[in-house]
Amino acid sequence: MTSVPLPQMPVAAPPAAPEHARQGLRDSHGRVIRDLRLSVTDRCNFRCTYCMEPDDRFLPRQQLLGLNDYLHIIDAAIGLGVTKLRITGGEPTLYPDLDAFIEAAGRRPLDDIAMTTNGWALDPRRVAAWKAAGLHRLTFSLDTLRDDRMAAITRSRTSVATVLESIDVARDAGFARPKINVVLQTSVNDDEAVHFAALARTRDLDVRFIEFMPLDSGRHWDRSTVVTAAQTKAAIHAVFALEPETAAHAAETSTNFRFADGAPGRVGFIAPVSNPFCGACNRLRITAEGMVRPCLFSTDEWDVRPSLATGRVEDVQALLQDATWTKQKGHGIGSKEFSQPARGMRAIGG
Repeated sequence: MTSVPLPQMPVAAPPAAPEHARQGLRDSHGRVIRDLRLSVTDRCNFRCTYCMEPDDRFLPRQQLLGLNDYLHIIDAAIGLGVTKLRITGGEPTLYPDLDAFIEAAGRRPLDDIAMTTNGWALDPRRVAAWKAAGLHRLTFSLDTLRDDRMAAITRSRTSVATVLESIDVARDAGFARPKINVVLQTSVNDDEAVHFAALARTRDLDVRFIEFMPLDSGRHWDRSTVVTAAQTKAAIHAVFALEPETAAHAAETSTNFRFADGAPGRVGFIAPVSNPFCGACNRLRITAEGMVRPCLFSTDEWDVRPSLATGRVEDVQALLQDATWTKQKGHGIGSKEFSQPARGMRAIGG
């Protein structure tokens, strides 16, 4: 194992889960965790307006976990019943050991390994190697089909064409029907829903519209900026009639629709603000420096590094079980009790 830097200010351990919760990863509301969202870097070469401020700083590299630490966490989670892994960031393609990580993860007994990327630059040979190593799915973040808006939203020089080319690279490597995640905002890009639906039809893509969540580091979120899933679906349905698909499993976050005229592609709607799906949540998140977050909107997080430092998988598993037991019933967006987490999305991992 790599040496693990301990936090400068130790974080108190979570309260111990009761003995009856020591079978797998269970929370106090009866949910069972099967899906691990693991951030391998907090770095991103985009500074999207709904996520990062221009002057946000990244953690010193020495505070991030090493490759063996991430794999140790995955092994511990698999031993507790986790079957799905999503690799997140920041932007995971900036992680220097990503290829080795995917190759090692692909050798683990996981049903599904997925990764989210902004698609700024994907090398065909590298992507093909990821597919051969066991990466099952690639999801791309793309919030506009206009280059002027792309520059304004991402504060980067990456063009829309570059991301679309990366999607083609993924398809050529064997990733069938790549996914695109779109965050619509009022008066920013809310007029592009139909254009993205048309893209799904012409390129046989799975386009998912995600409601803007209060996870921006600048804390500018306001409910008036949220384009609801219902609004987006209505705009698309008025042009391209939609038919609902049956959810593959109860914990699926996206409500998916096919095109009624039989056109290829699919659209989906993820509505954490207007229609929360917390009751079926089966996810646990771990940040790039090893903080365990039972919920995307957790205000408490638990440091796995002291447990990693012992070298005992049982210690890591105990920490994951205790942290999972604290998972809140729901995020409570819109309620008087809701408190936006101190971290933005980039620092949490999606």
